[in-house]
Amino acid sequence: MMDFISQCRAALGAAHVLQAPADMAPFLTDQRGRFTGQALAVLRPGSAEEVAALVRACAEYRVTLVPQGGNTGLVLGSVPDLSGRQVLLSLARLNRIREVDAVNRTMTVDAGCILQHVQQAAAAEGCLFPLSLAAEGSCTIGGNLSTNAGGTAVLRYGNMRELCLGLEVVTPQGEIWNGLRGLRKDNTGYDLRDLFIGAEGTLGVITGAVLKLYPQPKASLTALAALRSPAAALQLLVLMQDHCGASLTGFELMSQYCLQLVAQQFPQLRQPFAAPHAQYVLLELSNSEPEQHAVGLLERAIGAALERGVIDDAVVASSVAQSAALWQLREHIPLAQARAGKNIKHDISLPVSRIADFITATGPRLDAAFPGCQLVCFGHVGDGNLHYNVAPPDGIAHEDFLLNQDQVNRLVYDSVAAFGGSISAEHGIGALKRDELARYKSPVELNMMRAIKSALDPLGIMNPGKIL
Repeated sequence: MMDFISQCRAALGAAHVLQAPADMAPFLTDQRGRFTGQALAVLRPGSAEEVAALVRACAEYRVTLVPQGGNTGLVLGSVPDLSGRQVLLSLARLNRIREVDAVNRTMTVDAGCILQHVQQAAAAEGCLFPLSLAAEGSCTIGGNLSTNAGGTAVLRYGNMRELCLGLEVVTPQGEIWNGLRGLRKDNTGYDLRDLFIGAEGTLGVITGAVLKLYPQPKASLTALAALRSPAAALQLLVLMQDHCGASLTGFELMSQYCLQLVAQQFPQLRQPFAAPHAQYVLLELSNSEPEQHAVGLLERAIGAALERGVIDDAVVASSVAQSAALWQLREHIPLAQARAGKNIKHDISLPVSRIADFITATGPRLDAAFPGCQLVCFGHVGDGNLHYNVAPPDGIAHEDFLLNQDQVNRLVYDSVAAFGGSISAEHGIGALKRDELARYKSPVELNMMRAIKSALDPLGIMNPGKIL
């Protein structure tokens, strides 16, 4: 392997080929601290050409590689295995904003750009890049693309696949495909871009992207509605869409237990209602009309929901600070879970029309199998995505409850499949859900996926053991 390492040093410079354990350590443990891999080296290229040189060396010496952006993934997709024979390819140095085209409403960026920096660069040109995630201060565009990230605004703007027009990719042969075209229409054969988005680095290394931009909204309004059931939340969603159309940007469901958990762990965050309610919906409107237009839309929609008995109560933020306070309740749910202890997490999606039925059916089944277990159910209901997490009953140690993870997963995922859903909405498959994917994908789908992998990466050097 010394010849391989020498070739890497010649391509990058010795300073960007890390082999000392202390230097490699920050790259080798996953975001949740559940797994630490080993690596032959951590390679830090600074351009697509350097990535290509490294991939050619990997192909020559049959060294497998693991691409990594901000290492914020949740399914063990961006860390190496325990063999110590893989190299980790960190794209953090590919961090240039290459171009902002305000007329074409596009931005061309390196894959290592941090999402928050992309948002800020768009705002500086009077534009909006709408992807928004809890990890936006550290996750990167390449990772967002490789996992087809979603976030809180998918209802209006779509996920990362919809927000990308073109890619630059280093193939497993070490060639650079320049597909950085800012075109909304390009009907010239297979859409190669879509092969790499969501592929988690198993088909090639994304090094650049052309992203869609939007006008900055002139008005943004937030409200929190209290309801009796998930079914009422779906009624509210339809009502809001009928009244507000595309102005409805966010629609987040939270159970009473979620807000109770936030209140316990973050008592400084004010609860907006004097009495508890079974369910809550945090909704956001944004549009390019004057603010009074958005206020009128929201007031009429909330009034209609109250009049029809769809919701029991609502609070509407009257300032930026109040809006931020309402969003903090939603954003602190994962933080409250982490403080309270470990639980069994599921990132699932369902047809929007089946969400209430899924919740109604699955909760009792879990309670029958694990009496007293607590369900931390919240998520982007407007696009069908639930974070459906199972916490232990009172008095049961968290570590002991985690021993039931396989049984809990089977119960939840079987129910997801029965309702026509997916076992991964926005986190991806990685190594964590690889075996689950084999259970819930049809043989026809899996065979097509394997055929694509084999055709593009015949040596199997690209992030092996992930997805398939």
